[in-house]
Amino acid sequence: MTNQPISLKGVDLLAEIQRLKEERNAVILAHYYQKPEIQDLADFVGDSLDLSRKAAATDADVIAFCGVRFMAETAKILSPEKTVILPDMDAGCSLEDSCPPDQFKAFREAHPDHIALTYINCSAAVKALSDIIVTSSSAETILDQIPKNQKIIFGPDRHLGGYLARKFDRDMLLWPGICIVHQAFSETELLKLKAEYPGAPVAAHPECPPHIIDHADHVGSTSSILKFCSETDSDIVLVATEPHIIHQMEKARPDKTFIGVPGGDGNCNCNMCPYMALNTLEKLYVSLRDLQPQIELAPDLMDAARVPLERMLEMAGSTVGKGDVGKPVLRSDPADAIEEDADGGVAPGDIDPKISGD
Repeated sequence: MTNQPISLKGVDLLAEIQRLKEERNAVILAHYYQKPEIQDLADFVGDSLDLSRKAAATDADVIAFCGVRFMAETAKILSPEKTVILPDMDAGCSLEDSCPPDQFKAFREAHPDHIALTYINCSAAVKALSDIIVTSSSAETILDQIPKNQKIIFGPDRHLGGYLARKFDRDMLLWPGICIVHQAFSETELLKLKAEYPGAPVAAHPECPPHIIDHADHVGSTSSILKFCSETDSDIVLVATEPHIIHQMEKARPDKTFIGVPGGDGNCNCNMCPYMALNTLEKLYVSLRDLQPQIELAPDLMDAARVPLERMLEMAGSTVGKGDVGKPVLRSDPADAIEEDADGGVAPGDIDPKISGD
C-alpha cells in the first residue's frame, strides 16, 4: 500500500487539496464507486473512459485519478504527455488480476482464428494484446458489426461476455474472470427486497451473474443505470451495482429512494469495492503533494494499447447513429492508428458519450 506520513493531524485536507490542485495544474477525477467525500471535491465524476476522455480534453498537467489502476492507465494512454497519479497503487481490480498478460497471450496463441474483444477493465498489457476494447455500453454496438462467422474471445469478465452471448446468440470463448463486487450480490436478498418493495424496478450492471440479471428491469453501464434511475417513474429503485453510485442518484433525484442490493447474507459490506475504498482524502493529498505514485508505461506499450482503444472509437464512437460500417478493419501496426488519428480520426474529446460507460 502507498506509504503515508505518520500523522496529518491539523492539516485542512480539503483546503490543501484545492491549493495543491491549483499549484500542480491538476484535474481530479473520481469514479462513481468512490466515497462521497471524494466525489464531491472532484472536477469530474463518471465512469472510467468518460473520465479519461474529459481529462484528455483539459489543459491540466497532472491527472489525479481516484479510481483503480487500470483506469489510471487508460488516462495515461489517452494523455501520455500528462503526469497521472493514483492515490493508492494497490487499488487494483479483480478483473484485471484474473487476466495476467502472459496467460492471456498464451490463450490467444492457442486460438489463432479468434479475435479478442476485451473489456476495458484490464491492464494496459492485456489491452495491447487485444483486437478491440469494449465498454459495457459499447459492446453491443461493436458486436453487432462483427460477422457471425467470426470467432471471438471475450475477456476478462465472463458475466458480461455471457450476457452479450445470450442477448446476441453468439458463441464466444469466455475468459473466466469476474468482478468480486457484482459476483457477491445475493439473489435471495434481492428477492426479499422485491417482496418488500413490490413494483420497484431493479437496475443491474451486466457484470452481475445471470441469477441477478434475470430479475433486472434495466441492465446497463454505470452511466446507463444513473440515467434509468433518474428517468423511471418509480419512486423506489433497487440498485445492483457498487452502492457508492447511489450518492450521485440522490443528488440528481433527492425525491426518490435508491436501495442497494446486499451481498452475501445481507450482513456484509461485500457489495462495496475494496479496491476503490483504498483511495482516501489523505492519500489524495499526499499524492498531489509528492506527485507519487505515478502511472508509468513504456511508450511502445501505450502505442500498442491505444490501437484497440481507437478501434472501439471507430466502431462505436464516430459511427454511432450513422448506419452500418460493415466488417471492421483490424490493423496490426500501432503506427497505423497514430497516423489515422493525425489524419482526422477520433480524438479523445470526440468520443460519443453513448460509449463512455464501464
